[in-house]
Amino acid sequence: MEVMMGRHPGDLISTLSSHASSSSSSISPISQQTLLKDVLDQRISLPKNRAAEGVVHIMKIALACLHPNPHSRPAMGNISSELATKWPPLTKPFSTITLEDILSHTCS
Repeated sequence: MEVMMGRHPGDLISTLSSHASSSSSSISPISQQTLLKDVLDQRISLPKNRAAEGVVHIMKIALACLHPNPHSRPAMGNISSELATKWPPLTKPFSTITLEDILSHTCS
């Protein structure tokens, strides 16, 4: 996550944790409606075509690894298999994909 974001993902991790335990009423600077492109390292140009598909695929895996419930996180074997599979095409433009799209698997 840190490589993809260009910074420590502390705010993102906090947001995911507070979303999972809906008892938290604090508002984080990052929400599930945040665009993926706004979370990525701003010093690098946005990916296009196959690279965009790869970024979305890797972010899906990374976010799954951050699940607050350790039993819901993927095993390393699953991660390895996912990384070896062909990336599915995006169903919407990269610039419109939100964190919610990634978490709900609706963008590819």
